[in-house]
Amino acid sequence: MTDTQERRVVGLVAGSHVVNHAYLVALAPVIGAVAAEFDVSIAAVGLAIGVQGGVVTLLQLPFGYLSDTKSRTLVLAISLVVGTLGIVATAFAPTYRWLLVSQALLGVGIAGHHPAHYPLLATASSETNRGRAYSLHALGGSLGFAVPYAIAAGTDFLGFDWRWVIGIVAVLGAGFALVALPVARGFAPRIARPATPEQPSSRPSLAGVRRGALALVKSSGLMGLALLSFLTSAAAWCIRTYSPQLLSDGYGLAPGTANLLVSGMLVTGAGMILLGGTLTDRIGPGDVALGGYAALAGLAALLASGSLPLALLVLVLPFSGTISVSRPARSTLADRLSERSDLGKNFAVVTIGISLGGAIAPPAFGALIDLGSVEAAFGVVAVLGVVSLGLTQWLLGHVDGSARDPEAAASD
Repeated sequence: MTDTQERRVVGLVAGSHVVNHAYLVALAPVIGAVAAEFDVSIAAVGLAIGVQGGVVTLLQLPFGYLSDTKSRTLVLAISLVVGTLGIVATAFAPTYRWLLVSQALLGVGIAGHHPAHYPLLATASSETNRGRAYSLHALGGSLGFAVPYAIAAGTDFLGFDWRWVIGIVAVLGAGFALVALPVARGFAPRIARPATPEQPSSRPSLAGVRRGALALVKSSGLMGLALLSFLTSAAAWCIRTYSPQLLSDGYGLAPGTANLLVSGMLVTGAGMILLGGTLTDRIGPGDVALGGYAALAGLAALLASGSLPLALLVLVLPFSGTISVSRPARSTLADRLSERSDLGKNFAVVTIGISLGGAIAPPAFGALIDLGSVEAAFGVVAVLGVVSLGLTQWLLGHVDGSARDPEAAASD
């Protein structure tokens, strides 16, 4: 691999992550307007987002298997094309039922991104740069989260309805796909596809699938990371989806101002991902993860109090960054627990945790807000931060002895 080839792969994968995450949260900044148009509750729109997350969860391992045995770039191409179809269908949804179906289609497109992204990054990047490669990937994802909120703030100022937000996201995603697909076709074969010795010599059987699933379940480190991914994903989904409601209902900000502040929060989080990648390479993933989750618990508790002076709402800006700074560390831990031939499947297992958070958190937190208050929902986020901190400490003490070592080789 030359430096130019490595940069091309990392750049394309990071760009794909921007699009993927913009699709993921496209409904979040307009959730109130969507609920009003279809005459349903906040929790019902959260359920539509949860349907998307459920489909992503179900398809992680199938896409991971396809990535490990056939072609990583094929999985990426399927995801870009189907995801664009799903976001276009969402923009034109005439009824709530159509919205549910379009979010399910969008979930199919989103599902293949991580099983393709991580093997591409691991194959293209050197061991000394891998933390930074993962941080650039995560940076793209955080910028993608910020895009719909920034668009929503602009369309709200111009007086356009929620469909414009989804439509603009769809146009941006389609434009990226038209550029990215030819570039991905030009990747070297050793990057685009698994090496011949890593490919299975026989067709998959039911017994083989059972053995593989059992081996994954028996990996305490991998299962711990999957659970950690679920907890932090649930917290992140509440932050991304309901922060505008917290700022509007709890602190009296106008919707456009709240969306603009949340967009700034997510951009700040993107910068903290780069910091997290550098720290992961220098001091090891374990300490970085612990610091991020401790900060998450503290900031969530402060914001949930509802009593911060308006001048101190600048604390919102680093809020999502408390999770973002630990994401390269979590990816590096998963990399170290994986053999090169299992990267797609193992990262798919970790992503199942992320996707379950996306399936469960939006409707669950939406129901909590409908029944209780938005402050109560963010109090739960603080609790999730404390539990994540404890689980990370357990992982470091009982599973991965290399977690505090910045120079440990993968699979140590």
